[in-house]
Amino acid sequence: MPKWELKPICDWCQSEQVVEEQQTVYWELPDGSRAIAINETPSVRCSECGMIYQPESIIREIEDQLFLIDTSSIQKEINFQQLLQIPRLLKRNYFAFDDDDTCS
Repeated sequence: MPKWELKPICDWCQSEQVVEEQQTVYWELPDGSRAIAINETPSVRCSECGMIYQPESIIREIEDQLFLIDTSSIQKEINFQQLLQIPRLLKRNYFAFDDDDTCS
């Protein structure tokens, strides 16, 4: 089961005509040196407005992973699951401050 939950409505037009699918997305590395293609990325497609997007949880997962790994070893293209399996240099993104992160 994926770490994210598909919302029952489109984030853009609030239609309930959405489906879960996998898309190729293009992401700039945190150091700005280049962009990579991330294949088979969990995405949402709305059949009413035509928008294709990634849920916020997937965006956060990609950004955290890219921030916490050695990106020099990533080729021009990588599969989403392969990206998430790359060992992290830190346990978590200590620079992400939001409601989900608490300091103990």
